[in-house]
Amino acid sequence: MASADRPTSTGLPVAWHVSTRSGNGDGNCVEAGPVLDGNDRFAVRDSKDRSGSVLFYPAADWVNFVAGLRAGSFDPPS
Repeated sequence: MASADRPTSTGLPVAWHVSTRSGNGDGNCVEAGPVLDGNDRFAVRDSKDRSGSVLFYPAADWVNFVAGLRAGSFDPPS
């Protein structure tokens, strides 16, 4: 679910997306999305505190992180 062009606490517009892996609707969600300022960055925030802190990552780093998640690179050992 995207919330396009909603500004962050820093005033930057971000096309927010709630993570599909962030719980079951209990409020424990992470939102991430591209910053729409042309600087090739992604923003991440806690959806319970939308006016709080925002982390920014270079787009290439964010893409690599998500690829690692999908590949199971961060899964706990069995």
